[in-house]
Amino acid sequence: MSILIKTLTRMGLLKDDLDYHLIRASVVIIYFFFGYQKWFDYEAQGLIPFFTHGPLIFWMVPVFGIKGATYLLGISEWLFGALLLAGFWNKKLGVVGALGSVVTFLCTVTIIPFMPDGWAASAGGFPAMVGNVAFLMKDVVLLAVSVYLLRQDVLRVVSAAPVDKLTGASRDVEHMRSRVTKDEYERTF
Repeated sequence: MSILIKTLTRMGLLKDDLDYHLIRASVVIIYFFFGYQKWFDYEAQGLIPFFTHGPLIFWMVPVFGIKGATYLLGISEWLFGALLLAGFWNKKLGVVGALGSVVTFLCTVTIIPFMPDGWAASAGGFPAMVGNVAFLMKDVVLLAVSVYLLRQDVLRVVSAAPVDKLTGASRDVEHMRSRVTKDEYERTF
């Protein structure tokens, strides 16, 4: 076992943030492909059972129609993917993308208990999943990945904020203090 660990270490498995960058890139790729699908009729028709049984997205078809709701999902997926991609360079944009990703996968994971015929009766029902439920189970992992990215990006934003060593205050606050009068500062803070 120690030979395996040493070999993996030499291969770069422990390089700084390798896991973080691989996870971010994977989610960006997933959003690109999932967003692309939303522009085609076969996907719009395939999403009808998800819209009709989703407790957080049921309202989308009555408001936008099936095509409009599907387009909105595609735009959202591309937007969150682009924000996550930008998060490689700008962690604040990464936070926004990861937060959107968390909301996305919360919406899809909540469909699982409400999806009809999602559990194979011939195998005794739960936990023998079939069809759409089996498809949605990947979103449980994608939700966890989104929370991980959100946490990592928030930590990176917070740790990058300069702090005044004397007062302990963020330099952003100090910068604002220097740009406003004393009265304005006291009213604001």
